[in-house]
Amino acid sequence: MLIGCDFSSSPSKRKPIVVAQGLINGQRVQLQSLLRFDTLTAFSEWLQQPQAWVGGFDLPFGLPRELVQTLNWPTDWLACMQHFTSLSREDIRHTFKAFCDARPVGGKFAHRATDGPAGSSPSMKWVNPPVAFMLHAGVPVLLQAGVTLAGLHAPKKDKGQRVALEAYPGLLARELIGNTSYKSDDKAKQTPERLIARKQLLQALELGQTRLNVHLKLSHAQHDTLVADASGDSLDAVLCMVQAAWAWQQHQAGHACYGLPAFDPLEGWIVTA
Repeated sequence: MLIGCDFSSSPSKRKPIVVAQGLINGQRVQLQSLLRFDTLTAFSEWLQQPQAWVGGFDLPFGLPRELVQTLNWPTDWLACMQHFTSLSREDIRHTFKAFCDARPVGGKFAHRATDGPAGSSPSMKWVNPPVAFMLHAGVPVLLQAGVTLAGLHAPKKDKGQRVALEAYPGLLARELIGNTSYKSDDKAKQTPERLIARKQLLQALELGQTRLNVHLKLSHAQHDTLVADASGDSLDAVLCMVQAAWAWQQHQAGHACYGLPAFDPLEGWIVTA
């Protein structure tokens, strides 16, 4: 099974975690279902089920090495994550703000090597978007569930049955529709133009107009559901699932680490970047 996860660090009924489930057959990825979790506990319980999958998760899996070394935190990935997630959000905000305040304008944030090719926000950002808090909430849930994080953490019990990859839907969306905006959580910004962009994005996915060489297969009802979700959360989950499909193809073709290049094992890497 393939999964794609649009993650929220503070899920609620209004803004749940959305998981797309699908199956791959050759170059075609069939969306099976969309699941919604309005608590981290419910999401964690689902992750712990004994089922085999490869999944793309829209949250960072690591911090920039420059930041970690400057703060004198452990440079082993697991030890670093255990230290980071033991801190409160207020501690993180204060520590990261002090780091940024000490740096020159234009270079406030430290970046991971993957941020350049992926076009992603630095994983230490605590606002707009608060990806540092997504890492803070999400990585412990994955560790608690005992899943394999490709290239970072491989618990013996899992034996690679459930493989999590860091995904980024914006990377695939930009490839297909450029910088056109297709979503907003703000009702006032859920415009006809963004609805058209979601339709264009889905059409491009269904036609396989991407370097990933994967075609998305949807029912009419699924297509309508994805277009109607103006927040873009459902569509982002599907984009992550398509990135996971590419990773699965690489694995089947004999790539040892699901298509990920050689990368810094402290920082992690975004799949397909």
